[in-house]
Amino acid sequence: MAPSVAQKRNRLLTVRRFALAVQSENAQYEIPLADVFGHECAKRKIRHLFSSEDISRLLVAASQLKPKETIRPITYTTLFALLSSTGLRSCEAIRLNIDDLTIDGLMIRATKFRKDRLVPIHSSTRQALKEYLNKRKQFSALESAFFVSNNGSRLTYSTIISIYLQLMRSIGLRAKAGIPGPCLHDLRHSFAVRSLEQCCGTRIEISRKITALSTYMGHAHVSDTYWYLQATPLLMAQISAAQENCFLREVK
Repeated sequence: MAPSVAQKRNRLLTVRRFALAVQSENAQYEIPLADVFGHECAKRKIRHLFSSEDISRLLVAASQLKPKETIRPITYTTLFALLSSTGLRSCEAIRLNIDDLTIDGLMIRATKFRKDRLVPIHSSTRQALKEYLNKRKQFSALESAFFVSNNGSRLTYSTIISIYLQLMRSIGLRAKAGIPGPCLHDLRHSFAVRSLEQCCGTRIEISRKITALSTYMGHAHVSDTYWYLQATPLLMAQISAAQENCFLREVK
């Protein structure tokens, strides 16, 4: 079973293509209708790629949340910084517990595919998380959740989205309610694309880094990681340079 209508349609079309192939050898094979789950697949949305300046503005706005002198501005500043620096799914960050911060990294439990994975983190990220925990102890010592609200409870997805939209409008990256704009998941997309931009080298090296990125982001297949990627000026320049080098080698 597929989780969405679009994926059901894609899988049906795969079966249909196979049926068309085998029917050429045996006319008894039936061809399923192509539009059982609709006439058109959902179109891929062009994601907003956050620049370092965008993220800085988001974090500054989060640090100014009210009421001041509470855990609230500290929580959201740390949360959005973690999402942008690791590409975690927001649901994974919400489910983090204090004990999930280990010597080796963040332990992400029961992910999208019901598997655990260890996410290595940079020393600066680890330090920021430790500082958050030290401040968190002043406000809440009972809840096991890593990120907590002012009342000490685990954050909810709806609350995070509400705060995110509020902040994005305050810094001018989203318009008023009802008008589409950068969504929270775009932080994950930005992490994937910016990571690929740093993957200079041979095809073998890039393939190795793509596999590592896919594992890091918790994807079941490398093809799932490709879905996150889109063209940027830097990537297009790298592709152009690689093609030119390939052409020059062939000429020689």
